[in-house]
Amino acid sequence: MTVPATEAAAEARPPRIGLVDTARGAALIAMATYHFSWDLEFMGYLAPGTAETGWLKIYARAIATTFLFIVGVSLVLSGRPEIRWPSFWKRFAMIAGAALLISAATAYFVPGQWIYFGILHCIAVLSLIGVIFLRLPLPVTLLVTLALFVAWIADTFVMPGVLDSHLLDPKYFAWLGFAAMPDRSNDYVPLFPWATALFLGMSLTRLALRTNLPQRLASLGTGGTWLARLGRHSLAFYLVHQPVLIAIAYGLTFVIAPPKPDPAATYLRQCNASCTVEQGEALCRSFCQCTLDQLQAQQLFAPFQTGAVKADDERIMALASLCSAQIEPGPAPQSEPQPQPQQ
Repeated sequence: MTVPATEAAAEARPPRIGLVDTARGAALIAMATYHFSWDLEFMGYLAPGTAETGWLKIYARAIATTFLFIVGVSLVLSGRPEIRWPSFWKRFAMIAGAALLISAATAYFVPGQWIYFGILHCIAVLSLIGVIFLRLPLPVTLLVTLALFVAWIADTFVMPGVLDSHLLDPKYFAWLGFAAMPDRSNDYVPLFPWATALFLGMSLTRLALRTNLPQRLASLGTGGTWLARLGRHSLAFYLVHQPVLIAIAYGLTFVIAPPKPDPAATYLRQCNASCTVEQGEALCRSFCQCTLDQLQAQQLFAPFQTGAVKADDERIMALASLCSAQIEPGPAPQSEPQPQPQQ
């Protein structure tokens, strides 16, 4: 019995595609630039909340999406013509071990925002899930990819938060991705919606293996570039880059002192970040600006910042209620203004 050409191509061992390593290397550099913005914020060179808002927030999500897409691509390529289990388990152990190390280190240094399920945790778990789908029929993978994509569209644009539940807020459930208000973390990458990127990478790669596209991409070379070499050592780079960048940012403070932040701007950023967890961005901007104006008008802003006046003070609750009532249309925001830390 003759095996169809498309099936034979799909089962043959694909060539080494330098472009994949190069893309992974480029994603690592992008990740490092984003993390350096976080380090500069931590040292006071950028306003609090800068790395988590605006275009930097979009930049961070694009980087994480790229990484998980490439993981899906690599998982399929390394699983042809058959899964090399010793290599797979060795790689998994390294990623899972690094994830646990990150959790332990952040729990010690930043216990209030420790990384309980970040990008490495997500990659480790999705690798276990993805390897199961390597031997399932392609239509099954395509169907799951489509379902994840539709769920992401619905949860993000059509009915935001429709899949979320406060019952899933605790850390031992939040990693699934359906928590309404997950605990804060310096790196939170739950399975949903991020599995969408991995399954998309797997689906497109399995389709590509039925064509001559892998051979054409391999013929482009690029495997000898410094980006490709970096991409082949992604885990080591991930573990080393942040301590180096923090050291650089810290050393910079001895050369150029960080500017003193504008208290009003800091308040607005942190108020908006807290409010938008449950409310729309436009509504929160109006609410936070109103509370800032009221705090300043009533001479409460400075004592509120220092904690001399607490959030449950009757005056604070009254002005928050006043601002909530002035916002139209829509319900009043659930988030009250919180005391802002001094920098």
